[in-house]
Amino acid sequence: MTDSRATTQHESNTDCHSFQASLPELFETDAGLHEQPHLATCAACTALVRDLEYIAAQAKLLLPMHDPSPAVWENIQSALVKPGSRSKRSL
Repeated sequence: MTDSRATTQHESNTDCHSFQASLPELFETDAGLHEQPHLATCAACTALVRDLEYIAAQAKLLLPMHDPSPAVWENIQSALVKPGSRSKRSL
């Protein structure tokens, strides 16, 4: 006698693994992510997709990081070579 629940669990894990492996491409291309048949039957992967979408939305709200302007580096260089300041060699 086979345990159909164990077989279903194994198939589900395989399906989850395959689905999760395809997530980067699905997110990049937005290729019908929510129409994936696996999401209709798997609460864990549905929750994962929801969490990833939330993280992506929140990441868009972060301020972009910019490199300091060349003037900042020039000011640092000037401060390093001024009399009484530490020289580059002592850093």
